[in-house]
Amino acid sequence: MFDSDDPAIWINKNDPSKSIILGTDKEDGGGLYAFDLQGKIIKDKCVLNLDRPNNVDIAYDFNLGGKKVDIAVTTERSKNQLRVFSLPDMKPIDGGGLPVFVDRDIKDPMGIALYTNPKDGAIYAIVGPKDGPSTGYLTQYRIDNAGRGNVKLTKIRDFGNYSGVKEIEAIAVDNELGYVYYSDEAFGVRKYYADPAKGDEELALFGTKDFGRDIEGISIYKMDDGTGYILISDQQQNTFNVFPREGSQDDPHNHKLIKSIELMTLESDGSEVTSVNLGPEYPSGMFVGMSTDKTYHIYDWRDIAGNDLKSR
Repeated sequence: MFDSDDPAIWINKNDPSKSIILGTDKEDGGGLYAFDLQGKIIKDKCVLNLDRPNNVDIAYDFNLGGKKVDIAVTTERSKNQLRVFSLPDMKPIDGGGLPVFVDRDIKDPMGIALYTNPKDGAIYAIVGPKDGPSTGYLTQYRIDNAGRGNVKLTKIRDFGNYSGVKEIEAIAVDNELGYVYYSDEAFGVRKYYADPAKGDEELALFGTKDFGRDIEGISIYKMDDGTGYILISDQQQNTFNVFPREGSQDDPHNHKLIKSIELMTLESDGSEVTSVNLGPEYPSGMFVGMSTDKTYHIYDWRDIAGNDLKSR
């Protein structure tokens, strides 16, 4: 790889030990790489020759013409579009690409997170550009069936505040609790409802004094009872700050720093975590962090948790 950026983990529901790690190679002419849980490249599932793929996320059970398929969606930054692939075969189902930010002067899609509405199963892509306005920075699209085995996008809303200091790239969705988080890189972490029907109110702004310089990749470790952890990269400090997923006892939007974890990743700006039992090597889940040494680092969640954090 030449410029590793953002990972995602596809859970194989039939055999979690055969789950797949996806990771973007942001180099122009790069691609979307697939790895097994030992970090070995799965060559026949890699998608190459993409134009600066930035971030990637995964959703399950998309209704594609009456058939349920899992999907991976990545931002193809140099072409100002999204690419959508079925999983686990990694076949394109986007007709060659889906344009985004067509009504904006500045496009350059970078961050992406997928939200599945539990009421109707609709799947949304929440996308962040390189730059944008102080309000309505992010755009949320519904991913719809376009017929003939392809999908299309329907724009739903612009939302989200922006400090104007740097940019917004890291976006993460908590499907079960219904929230979207994103890093206003030089300012703080912002929280909104993921369901557009619940409105555009900012629910929280946290971490404003907890990071060194750039606030980056976000991943969420989920317990069945609604508790867990939000892990956010403090890029130049080479650490990940940990916040309570459930907030405080009196306020679900009060996210105070629990601890900082130092890993071997260098200036990480992308990460993913799962609490799913992935077999004997990762019975409490896995954490994957991007590193600027052109690699991804894989950790057993138990090593991340130590004696301070819970494990599923």
